Amino acid sequence: MALSYKARKRLSLLILVVGLPVYIILAVFTVSLFDRPPFWLELLIYVFLGFLWMMPLKKVFTGVGQADPDEDPANYPHDPAGKYALKDDKKH
Repeated sequence: MALSYKARKRLSLLILVVGLPVYIILAVFTVSLFDRPPFWLELLIYVFLGFLWMMPLKKVFTGVGQADPDEDPANYPHDPAGKYALKDDKKH
């Protein structure tokens, strides 16, 4: 079952706020278990681990920054005061 847009947006926020810091702590702890490698190798390990966390979560983050596809375009983004609404400027 595919996640809805709102569910993916909430899940991505949870992953970034809670999951990513936990992953960073685990990555640093895991690397600290071994003898310290040369700087370039340690940097390479952290870069690799930095990309590794997002591979299984790619589907969750895909399209989250875009407009909700199920939302009516006239109501998105929500603007109750009409401050940013598109207006016809035809003064011919």
